[in-house]
Amino acid sequence: MAVSEKLVWKHLSKRRMFYKPYSLVFIFLFYISSSLGLVYAQSSSEALLKSEEHQYYNFKKIKAVKYPGDPNIDVTYYKLDLTLHYSNHFLIGKVTINAKSKSAGLKTFFLDLQDPLNVDSVVSNSTELLFTHSSAKLNITLDSTLNVGESFSVTVYYEGTPGSSGFGSFEFGSHNGQPAIWSLSEPYGASDWFPCKDTPADKADSSDVWITCDSNLVAASNGILQNIVDNSNGTKTYKWHNSYPIAQYLISIAVADYIQHTNYYNYSAADSMPIMYFVYPENDSVSLEGISKVPNMIKIFSERYGQYPFIREKYGEAQFGWGGGMEHQTCTSLGSFDEDLEAHELAHQWFGDKVTCADWNDIWLNEGFATYSEAVYFEAVQGKSTYDLMISRDMDNAKSAVGAIYLNNISDVNTIFNYNRTYAKGAVVLHMLRGIVGDSLFFKILRTYNSTPALAYGSATTQDFGNIVDEVSGSDLSYFFTEWIYGEGYPSYKVDWIYNPSGNNTYTITLDINQATGSNPAYFTMPIKIKINTEAGDTILTVFNDAQFQQFSLVIKSKPVFLTFDPDNLILKDLNMIDSIDLTKPTSFSLEQNYPNPFNPSTKIKYSIPVQANGYIMVKLIIYDILGKQIAVLVNKRQSAGDYTIEFPPANKSNEFSSGIYFYSITAGTFHSIKKMVLIK
Repeated sequence: MAVSEKLVWKHLSKRRMFYKPYSLVFIFLFYISSSLGLVYAQSSSEALLKSEEHQYYNFKKIKAVKYPGDPNIDVTYYKLDLTLHYSNHFLIGKVTINAKSKSAGLKTFFLDLQDPLNVDSVVSNSTELLFTHSSAKLNITLDSTLNVGESFSVTVYYEGTPGSSGFGSFEFGSHNGQPAIWSLSEPYGASDWFPCKDTPADKADSSDVWITCDSNLVAASNGILQNIVDNSNGTKTYKWHNSYPIAQYLISIAVADYIQHTNYYNYSAADSMPIMYFVYPENDSVSLEGISKVPNMIKIFSERYGQYPFIREKYGEAQFGWGGGMEHQTCTSLGSFDEDLEAHELAHQWFGDKVTCADWNDIWLNEGFATYSEAVYFEAVQGKSTYDLMISRDMDNAKSAVGAIYLNNISDVNTIFNYNRTYAKGAVVLHMLRGIVGDSLFFKILRTYNSTPALAYGSATTQDFGNIVDEVSGSDLSYFFTEWIYGEGYPSYKVDWIYNPSGNNTYTITLDINQATGSNPAYFTMPIKIKINTEAGDTILTVFNDAQFQQFSLVIKSKPVFLTFDPDNLILKDLNMIDSIDLTKPTSFSLEQNYPNPFNPSTKIKYSIPVQANGYIMVKLIIYDILGKQIAVLVNKRQSAGDYTIEFPPANKSNEFSSGIYFYSITAGTFHSIKKMVLIK
């Protein structure tokens, strides 16, 4: 789901385009072969084992799923037969629910249904059942006692004006002066308009949605449209059938005087799937450009995540009167047809619809993945630079996140759908995971997550995703989930480095990494890429930082010029990078006497530039005659620290100067010096 700018905790502006493969070896002594020779990195930290102050909260022990609905039943089927009266904002419902008993001796159970809806009767096998309806629970007494696994079916007859909690779970609205009716049940709004087991973990195996509305309106819902019945009374009934498992909050309706378009996703040479669009007439022309890109979006995500999950049915987009979007299964509801919004909601068909977060505590498994998929899509169509720009913006937002991504409080809708926390930081976590395991393994992880039988078309927790990550990567990344999902904040690094010759034409870099103290965790454990620019070329190596203060010794076969910490911006962080100290470079400015002096035909002038705060300084070396007239400029450019030698006169200009006294002057920042020399011919 993506929320409009009007909601401060959601999809921060409908994002537009203004906006590596790495293999990690988890050891502290390793050799990296490069064109520059062997690169050697050794941790000199004494804290090779995690300190007592850095205790991890073991995410693998988090197993309990909190079910808002009745845990004693397993819903297997929903059939919603709804008659909508727009004139008085009234709904008449007949909802059939098939379920199985999950407890021995089941006699009573409850469904979630908000109190403003009036229940007329509950029927099972042509028998009216006893029921009570209060405190948003429809308590039903069965006509027989059931054992574990036994199936039963009830039909609830009810009517009333649906509620509109959360984001507006059921709305009798309008567009351009015309009727518009829509649902958006996430997270707790399904029971505002139909009886259900209100938990995302209990998916029905299939569903039907029959919508009776005024004949001038079109009704869209999940799955395939099997029939349209003209009731000969000014109404039509649209019969939609969904044959895939579905969570209660993903069942939807969208009703308006839509203009319909159909496109196709060709997933093989002989097979295609319809893409259906339901657009308000006044937006028809502006929507066409946006909807034309959807087939390619499906192709891009299918290549990376696995085939579109509901390939036997359709993908749909229905406009509704809300500023963002909602990923209703096979029939996304959209406030507009912006490219990034479409990409976000489409990605939910894999992350949220096919695999659904088992409870709202793990909502990042839906929203973080969909937000990250926006960047994945734009990376595919616009390139890595756009991806980097979008991730950078997500990082800016993620730094404002308060609290852990895993939510302990799921009673507040604003907390569940906080953009900085659930969306942006969730997306950044996936970006960082990709940086650790590399592109190939990362997308294999996502495909495996989507195709694992225990999760596919079911629900998942962070623990389930973490298990997939460990299995596919072959590494134990529990530290990563512990600090980034169950922990808070992000690391703040202070980094400094020095280098000096270490013999055999090698140089030793001493790299110090110091993290500011946090609370949970006290510091972050992360593999960190280091890029070293040398006189012979560049090299990248990885150090594993698992202590608050840690020192690494890096040996390379060329003189280092510059060092970049996390060059690809793979880590959410603050960074204070202190420039290197070159122990081979001068520590002060100097201008030496030329040699030889007197000279003929030329002489050499030596000067020294010490290490500068910004790395470079403007240097001017000028020759004057005895009358003070400038006759040559030997240097006029920015230079880094070092010892320099300049010849005067240049070999090709030795005949231009006659015997006599000359002066040479150097200016470098605030340093200025002048000396005399004599040319004798």
